Amino acid sequence: MIKLTKLNNAQIVLNEEQIEYIEIIPESKVIMMNGKFHIVKESADEIIQRVIAFQKEIRPFEEKIKRKE
Repeated sequence: MIKLTKLNNAQIVLNEEQIEYIEIIPESKVIMMNGKFHIVKESADEIIQRVIAFQKEIRPFEEKIKRKE
């Protein structure tokens, strides 16, 4: 999950696995797999970095769970 900021400064938290693509318009329009979208202040590069950081953070837990199966 990643935290982003809408244009009205409201904070939202999105499931990063459900992001389909990002349009740069000049804000970032985050289009989700279900077709809904969110316009946010963060740049596409910032969003990508947050996704990468989150995935690096949870990967060790996923691997630990897989080893127990």
